[in-house]
Amino acid sequence: MTVRAASSVLVGRHREIAALRDALGRARAGEPTTVLVGGEAGVGKTRLLEEFAGRATDGAARVLVGQCLELGEAGLPFAPFAAALRAVLRADGPEVFAGYEAEFAPLLPELGRAAATLAAPRAVALGDAPRGYLFDLVAELFQRLADVRPLVLIIEDLHWADRSTRDLIGFLVRAARPGRLLLVCTYRTDELQRGHPLRPFLAELDRARGVQRVELGRLDRDGTAAILADLLGAEPPARAVDDVHERTQGNPFFIEELAVAGDPIGCAALPETLRDLLLARVDRLPEPTQRVLRIAAAGGTRFAHDLLAEVAGLPEADLEDALRAAVAAQLVVVDRDGDYEFRHALVREAVHDELLPGEHARLHARFAAAIEAQPHLVAAGRAPAEIAHHWHAAHDHPRALVAARIAACAAADRYAYAEQRRLLERALELWELVPDAADLLDMDHLALLEQTLDAAVTAGDFSRAITLTRAGLAEVDADAAPLRAARLLNQRGRLMALLGKSDGSRELDEAYRLAAGGPSGVERVRLLADIAAHLVKIDPQKAARVAAEAATDAEAYGEDLALLHTRIALLCHGERDLEQGLAELTRAETVVRASGDATGLVLARVYQSDVLCELGRYAESAQAAEAGMAEARRVGISRSTGAYLLSNRAEALIALGRWDEAEAVCVEAARIDLSGVTGLHWLQLGAGLRLARGHPGADELVDRALTFLGRPYLWPNHRLPLHELAIEAALATDDKIEAVRAARVAVADESLPQLPREGWPVLSAAARTAARVGDRELAAAVAALATDLPARHPAARAHAAQVTALLAVGDRALPAWRAAVDAWRVDGQPYPLGRALLALAETAASAGERDEVSAAVTEATEIARRLGATPLAEAAATLARRVGLRGTGQGGAGADLLTAREREVLRLVAEGHSNSRIAERLFISPKTASVHVSRIIAKLDVTNRGEAAALAHRLGLLAEPAPPH
Repeated sequence: MTVRAASSVLVGRHREIAALRDALGRARAGEPTTVLVGGEAGVGKTRLLEEFAGRATDGAARVLVGQCLELGEAGLPFAPFAAALRAVLRADGPEVFAGYEAEFAPLLPELGRAAATLAAPRAVALGDAPRGYLFDLVAELFQRLADVRPLVLIIEDLHWADRSTRDLIGFLVRAARPGRLLLVCTYRTDELQRGHPLRPFLAELDRARGVQRVELGRLDRDGTAAILADLLGAEPPARAVDDVHERTQGNPFFIEELAVAGDPIGCAALPETLRDLLLARVDRLPEPTQRVLRIAAAGGTRFAHDLLAEVAGLPEADLEDALRAAVAAQLVVVDRDGDYEFRHALVREAVHDELLPGEHARLHARFAAAIEAQPHLVAAGRAPAEIAHHWHAAHDHPRALVAARIAACAAADRYAYAEQRRLLERALELWELVPDAADLLDMDHLALLEQTLDAAVTAGDFSRAITLTRAGLAEVDADAAPLRAARLLNQRGRLMALLGKSDGSRELDEAYRLAAGGPSGVERVRLLADIAAHLVKIDPQKAARVAAEAATDAEAYGEDLALLHTRIALLCHGERDLEQGLAELTRAETVVRASGDATGLVLARVYQSDVLCELGRYAESAQAAEAGMAEARRVGISRSTGAYLLSNRAEALIALGRWDEAEAVCVEAARIDLSGVTGLHWLQLGAGLRLARGHPGADELVDRALTFLGRPYLWPNHRLPLHELAIEAALATDDKIEAVRAARVAVADESLPQLPREGWPVLSAAARTAARVGDRELAAAVAALATDLPARHPAARAHAAQVTALLAVGDRALPAWRAAVDAWRVDGQPYPLGRALLALAETAASAGERDEVSAAVTEATEIARRLGATPLAEAAATLARRVGLRGTGQGGAGADLLTAREREVLRLVAEGHSNSRIAERLFISPKTASVHVSRIIAKLDVTNRGEAAALAHRLGLLAEPAPPH
């Protein structure tokens, strides 16, 4: 009886197919959807997706497939996306890239990207801006394709994915843009041992919106029987089913292998081990075919015919005969591109593991040499990574060293900075094994280490970069090369601050000392300018002195433009006149625009938008940030310097009350996923916005932001807003103990008196806490700080008036709150105005000013409705109910909330009487008195008698109602 090598039926996967079908339905409706399909090797993930892809195509969806390559973390970056986009290029032509062919060339070199050379990659600024620009373009292309018809993007074998591929997948998932895109990724669950990079990545994806996991389990006995029946063409004996199911535990691939390896009917004489099982079919092939399979296994799961022919060195007819036998045995199949691939990676792994040590090294060396001589034998752009992989596997250390660095340059050219760093670290490991390494690479060991450091910084691997700076400083001779040592110290200081480990001042001071004593020249000018730029946030006065020193040399060397970025930063730090600074920024913008310095232009926009926001010119700030974002995107730095424009724009939009737009900007900023503290500003803004809206996801975002307070160091302009957020979060949940603790920590921050812009909101929150809990000591601390804190600009003046009102008592409270409301009207921010109006209404109620109460509550309610500020709206409604306003939207006072009898009872409650004593005084029964008290507590929306009494005093509910007119 003939036994088919592979089953043609999909067995026992109805639930999984239904889950994928439902996911595609959500994607069709415009809901961003991602499905992660996990399962052990051989369980049928690929077969499942082949079935689903066929059904999706029948349903008018477009399906793109890409597979990760098993070259490891230092392998070919973006391989599955390159495969998917190559299919798009073949089907739609280059015009589908909408004029961005050059930008897509790092993924598809056939679009015109020049081949990488041995030239060292250029040093780049912190961040991976060009790669981020590429990510945006990929997302937009998929969105355009999905606009035509629903798009299914399948990424297979995610356990082999390189870091850059994972980053792009993460970007697409976090982007969560409305569009008809379904992303499906498969991975082997049995590969995810402790420390595997996919484990934290999957956990991160699980937290994203629209992500669903589908775990593919083994088949039950009936499923095993169904596959055997399909393979054998007849119902197998029950004993055979039992034997096969027991041995395979329901793994479909193993079922197929056992069926082929054993007796067709009884499935007897089954192999003892998994390797024996996988090799059983190979062993039955002719020896020439087995030899070709061993050669092919060294080349990877997929291999091209021409490359195999070159490495095997066989006559064409002999090679074709061997491949035909392998294809007939279903060990090798022809893939979508007309090349070959092992039917299952497990088979390739088993064959590859059978290679003898010498055979293993010799075959990998042949592959490396063949691809070096004829790069066209592999897909465009793959040669450097393939060559590096094969020379490393061949243990040819000199060639592996050179190939690793060439592949690192190629990775940088594709914006795959994480892979660049790993390849350079491989070169560092090989250095000691190659006596003439310096001659082969034409550089010393420290230069290679410096390149690795730059790659780590650019990839956002800041912790690894700090380790590399330590190694570099241990190696550099500061006396012989002071500027080199200073550069390493400058980088280390900056990284320490970005990771929140320290302010980096010690490293920057030593960097300045070495640079100041170093040889004059352009390199020294640029290094001093960079040190000054980093010192700006720590010590603006010292930064100005270092910049002045650099300026003296800059004039002599014609390097004035090298100082522009530092001068722009200095305009916005320390004691300064903001209006004058704004004028100087405008002049600096003119200079950088004329010089073609795109980064300088974006930097100027960052500071312009920031200064305009502090001046209270919120609409202009939002416009400046938006213009800067467009410029940053144009030149590919939207994820580095340009990222600050996103949070600046969000801050201005929040101030303007355009909260929906601000939320969208925060979501866009979240996609960038910046390392260290560079993404903290948007996180703090987004958390505060969600808190003000009562968003169900507020707690998660608040917690993420507040974890930064646990770091040893944060720049003060980052730390103070987090203190404010901590206080507001505690007050939002009525956690008075935590609010007081957070407020005391905040007012004790030594940087608060030096930063009025960030300090005043902190004092407002702390004063609100002191007023709510009646903490006189906290109130006194706030008052002392407020006395000396400058209030030069509209928001600061409004906060100052609000602090005064919060701390005011007696007859001073009402005029103080009127002044605070007026100050917020001048500033123009609707949310703090709404909160101030509510406080004014409560104070006016206590003073018996019912018309003023009604007007203030009505306006606060309208502001809350417009903003979507649910907690503010609820507070306004509660206050209106408590003071007896029938309808806040109608502007007039309604009937009193409490009846005359309830007012009498409330007065006695406020005097401290029990229910029995109240009953005696009012000549009613104790039960009736208890009913009145319960109704009062319910109407006032409080929890006990004490709160009812306090509220009655605060809102003036104990006064006699005015007689009707």
